[in-house]
Amino acid sequence: MAREMATSDERLRDLEAEASRTGRTLAEHDEQLQRFGEQQATAFGNTDSLAAAIGTVGDRTITQRLDAIERVLFALARAQGINPDDLD
Repeated sequence: MAREMATSDERLRDLEAEASRTGRTLAEHDEQLQRFGEQQATAFGNTDSLAAAIGTVGDRTITQRLDAIERVLFALARAQGINPDDLD
């Protein structure tokens, strides 16, 4: 009986340890999913900004559209820590 109790206690400890590892793994995956979601939201926002910069025919001149696109691309570069002025 004592041996069965010890075996049961060992299995319980093993299960608790496995549950703890699984919980940590799930928490790490949740954090990654949140980061991916944030990056995706940023990417969609940038795409929307670029689409707005391009506009439709007749909205703005091509020069105005290109200037707007340049501003969006420079903002994207700066958001990634790149200084566009240093790329010459």
